[in-house]
Parts: sequence; structure tokens; C-alpha cells
Amino acid sequence: MSMSDLQGKKGLVVGIANDKSIAWGCARAFRDAGAELAVTWFNDKARPHVEPLALQLQATLALPLDVEQPGQLEAVFDAIAQRWGRLDFLLHSIAFAPKSDLHGRVTDSSREGFARAMDISCHSFARMARLAEPLMGSGGSLMTMSYVGAEEVVPDYGLMGPVKAALEASTRYLAAELGPKGIRVNAVSPGPLATRAASGIPNFDALMADAVRRAPLRRLVEIDEVGALCAFLAGDGARAITGSTLYVDAGYHVLG
Repeated sequence: MSMSDLQGKKGLVVGIANDKSIAWGCARAFRDAGAELAVTWFNDKARPHVEPLALQLQATLALPLDVEQPGQLEAVFDAIAQRWGRLDFLLHSIAFAPKSDLHGRVTDSSREGFARAMDISCHSFARMARLAEPLMGSGGSLMTMSYVGAEEVVPDYGLMGPVKAALEASTRYLAAELGPKGIRVNAVSPGPLATRAASGIPNFDALMADAVRRAPLRRLVEIDEVGALCAFLAGDGARAITGSTLYVDAGYHVLG
């Protein structure tokens, strides 16, 4: 059996915006490994970009999900419960900070902007874990996306650094709390990638160039490489891995 064999497993992928999204690379890897998928789109503007990808994945469920809208997250999990009655893995790949806060100093960040970034980028993962827990009676795998800016200061990453640090800490606490039920919780930390979400970070082209210079492999990672790691984490081959932040960044994180 392949270490990433997901035959018979059912998973939810949150965060596909287009075919450049990390979540898209992960969803393809899950599907290629045999999983049946549910996917979400953010809003009506995103829907035309996501629905064709959902068709490629032969997704069983494709639903709207804005985690700030009351009831939408619960509706997604209700649909999964009705259709499948269980969930084997979940990928959380969403993050947001208001531009005025993201482009400024953390020192100057607004109370409202900080709270909103934390709610969408971090607390939504805890909310998903709570809703997934009763559907994972035989155990499961929860995964989220972090970045090296969670543990070191990355120029221009700003407010998202503290938010991702909170996300990694939440991952450890969720792993401790859900572990007795066989539910594993891990964060994946890719290097810089040219995604729609990353385009909002100031001077991102310079950040990517610096990543190529710093990384031992002297290159950026690809979304399919992130997907390969997540497919492994979703499968039984990773059944003893939880509470970890795993890097897939061409070694970028080892050189400060």
C-alpha cells in the first residue's frame, strides 16, 4: 500500500481560489491518491474559478464558505454529515488581513484588523476542528497552512507573523485535545509561492527572490510538492505524526 493511499477516504478542502492556490495542489494530490472530496468557494466572485476545478476533481460536494458569515461553516459540515456521515481529513488553507494592517507595522495594527485576521486565519481552524470532531469517530487528520514568518521576523510579512504563530500554537493544542480520539492535527509550512493570497504581501517578488537565494535547494517549492506532503499527512502512513509544523520549502527555514 502506498504511504499516501487515500482510497475510500473522504476529505474537505477549504481554500481553493484558482489553479494557482496551494489548496488546489493539495486537492489534486488527495484526488490522485483516491480520496473523495468536498470543496468550497469563498463567494460568488470566486465561484466561476472554483467550480471548473471541482468538476476536474469530481468533487461530491461543492459549497460556498465565507467563515465570517454566520451559519455557512455549519452548513458545510451539515452537508458532509448528510452525504457521507463521516469525515476522514480536512485541509484549512485560508488566511486574511485587512490591507491597511498588513501593509503597516504590527505596532500600528488596528484592534479590529488584528481581530479579523486572527478570526479568519486562525480561529476558523479551531471552529472547523470542533465541527469535524463528531464526524471523525474512527480518527482523522486536520491540516492547516502556516509560514516561517510564524517563528522569525520576515520583512513585510507584518501582522500575519503573529497570526500564523497563533495558528501553529493552536495546532499543538488541538493535537493534544483531539489526540485521544485518534484525530491528528498538523501545520504545513511552505516557502513563498506566487498565489493570489500572497500577492497582497508588500514586496512579495523580493521575498520570493530572497527565498531562492536562502534555500539550500536554490528554488521555490511548487503547489504539487505541498500537495504531496498533505496527501501523506491525510493517509495512514502518517498515523503517528501530530502536533507538528512540517516544512516543505526547499530548506528555506534553516538559513536565517
